[in-house]
Formats: sequence, C-alpha cells, structure tokens
Amino acid sequence: MPSSSIEAAIQKKLCDHFTFIEQIKFSAVGGGSINEAYRISFGNENIFCKVNSATKFPQLFIKEKAGLALIRKQNIITVPSVIDCFEHDDQQLLLMEWIGEGERTERFWKKFGEELAVLHQQSADYFGLNEDNYMGSVPQSNHQHQTWASFFTAERLQPMIARCYEKSLLTKSHLHQFEKLRSGIEGLFENEGPSLLHGDLWSGNFMCNQNGDPVLIDPAVYYGHRSMDLAMTTLFGGFRSSFYKAYHYHYPFPANYKEQWAICNLYPLLIHLYLFGSNYLPQIQSTLKQFS
Repeated sequence: MPSSSIEAAIQKKLCDHFTFIEQIKFSAVGGGSINEAYRISFGNENIFCKVNSATKFPQLFIKEKAGLALIRKQNIITVPSVIDCFEHDDQQLLLMEWIGEGERTERFWKKFGEELAVLHQQSADYFGLNEDNYMGSVPQSNHQHQTWASFFTAERLQPMIARCYEKSLLTKSHLHQFEKLRSGIEGLFENEGPSLLHGDLWSGNFMCNQNGDPVLIDPAVYYGHRSMDLAMTTLFGGFRSSFYKAYHYHYPFPANYKEQWAICNLYPLLIHLYLFGSNYLPQIQSTLKQFS
C-alpha cells in the first residue's frame, strides 16, 4: 500500500476535484510490469491510481497523460479521463477515471476494429511526434522523419538493436542480418502517409467498458505506419477475427500486410528481448532469416 505521506497527498489532490471526500480506501490492483496500481474508493466514487519512481522513469506519467489527450482529441475512440498527474516524495502519481469492465461481445470487436481504422486515418506531415515518450519502461525516440523507412530504422530498430547488443543479447551476426534487412524495408511499405498510432497495442492495453465500448489505455503514441499497431495485435493474442474484418472494411490492408506486420513486430520483440531475455530471440531470428 502507499505510504501515509502518499495517501495524504492523494487525498489532498482528490479534494481539488471532488466536492465531498470521505475516508478513502486503497485496494491493490494489477498495473502492469512496472507500476504499483490501486483502486481508490470513497463514497460512490472509484479512481484508478498508478505510482512509480519519479527518478527511474522521468515524466513517464506526464507522457502517458499527453498520449491519452492526443487520442481523446480525435473524438474517435474512448480513453480514460485523467484526473491529476503529480509528483510527491520522489514518486510520480497518475489519477484516472476507473473503467468498469463490460462484456467483449461481437459488437465490441467490430466497433474496436472500425474505430481503430478511423483513428489510423488521422495523419500528420511527418512520421514521429513533437516529443519523446516511453513504450512500457523503455524510452522511445520520436524525432520526426519524412519517410517511414527512415523513421522506423533510425528511431525504432537502431536504438533497440544497440541496447540489446550492449547486453550481449544480439551478436555481430545478428547486426549483419539487420543491416541486410534495412536495405529492403522501404520497398515493403507502400507510399502511405503517417497514421496516429496507439503505439503499444497488445491485448493488455485495451479494455471494454460497461457500455460495451473499446477503451485504449497505456499509449505510446506517435505518427507512424499503421502496420505497427496492427502487427502488435497479433503478438500476444486477444483480438478476434471480427476486429480485423471490421478494420479491413473501413481501411483495407495492403496486399503484403503479413510481410509488413512481421517486420514491424521486430520492434516490440526487441524490446521484450531487452527487458526479459533470450526467450524472444527465436522469433527475431526467424524474421531476419525470412527477410535478410
């Protein structure tokens, strides 16, 4: 549970946003691999609270708040409302709307596919973002580029390849294979403009609210190729065929989407290799063998 000092700071913040605060109750809930997370209850209200080190992951929650705001601004797909984001006792805290879970019906999956397709049609003049952020606990560079091949190589693959090589998780042979792959990336992606991406769209980063609507959480937003989001939906399960059918109806997949998805998934696989070790190397090697 949070320290008494953190609890007092949270209660003070809640008093700024709610007219009547009774004694608050904390219940630990799942918050991913790096955060402490709590359900805060008072009266008829429930709040979701995440806590993390303000020094180990600087501005992690500020970046998350900005990502949620960018998605919310499109008025296409639901995200939780942010109540407050602040630091106290070398900790950073994010207070958000509590999302009650609903049933993931076929209507939910179709709506999810449709709304993601529309979100991906929101574009920009560049690939990247005007600020860097995080993917999970890993800093993510979003320097802007004119082409997807340039952005994906310089801001996604190269930083993670370097991190993994420094930890002896990749060999010089792997570096050579990645270099061979690099020359073919541009030809695999058609001349499609940037899409607004969630950026970390695996099965743990969306919810179904009590109205049966999809809700995106834990974004790692930037403007990139839409295959990045779509590819990641296939990595760890959780997305039904009706999701892909609805998406394809509203924003058709390119003919070579399977090849695109395989290449795009190198980025999250490299992140998992870096964070969790060599169990993820065989999938990386398989893709490198296929394309290099």
